[in-house]
Amino acid sequence: MKNPSVVSFFITLLAAAVFTHGKEPVKDTAGNSLNAGELYFIQPVKTKSKNGGGLVPAAITVLPFCPLGITQTLLPYQPGLPVGFVLPLGVRSTVMTSSAVNIEFRANIWPFCKEFSKFWEVDDSSSAPMEPSILIGGKLGEQNSSFKIEKAGEGARANVYKLTTFYGTVGAIPGVWLSAPQLIVTNDTAKTLLVKFKKVDDATRTAATSSSRVENLGLRMFPFYY
Repeated sequence: MKNPSVVSFFITLLAAAVFTHGKEPVKDTAGNSLNAGELYFIQPVKTKSKNGGGLVPAAITVLPFCPLGITQTLLPYQPGLPVGFVLPLGVRSTVMTSSAVNIEFRANIWPFCKEFSKFWEVDDSSSAPMEPSILIGGKLGEQNSSFKIEKAGEGARANVYKLTTFYGTVGAIPGVWLSAPQLIVTNDTAKTLLVKFKKVDDATRTAATSSSRVENLGLRMFPFYY
């Protein structure tokens, strides 16, 4: 009989191979794998007709003000608010395509709607529209808080991705504030939001969440950003 430790080793290898079959590491703008222990800016891909900044939490209705939704800032120089990725327990730290992941805004400054978590979720309430909003207030382990990152580009656009959910693909529509793109879930491919992930470097990591840097970036207007 084979040594049990050897058998366990091969079982582990087989399980890992099954888990990663058809999947690959998600890459940031520098071509490095996304890591659950790092911070990133999620930035919509710029086109001739769209030249805004990164993704930020923002009010999407006048009343009720909370929970906040997610929009693309209209300011091209604004990188967005950093996010972190949380993977299921037991999963390695590299973020893989087509694998469940939770997305969470990471910021020390959070002056509004503090009763809600910073995790992203799909509005799956009974009153949600046909194209529900992406909101803040998600919970780990909940179906509406689970996202997947899928490849959406090749060649020079190899590090371009789209986000999907159990309910459909993440897209964008003109929002209520100056028509800034607001994130929703849609099955309309024309509305699909293509994004890239830019790692927050060590110098920016501290500054991006500090009050002084927040002021410099215009985040004093949180949660509007416009």
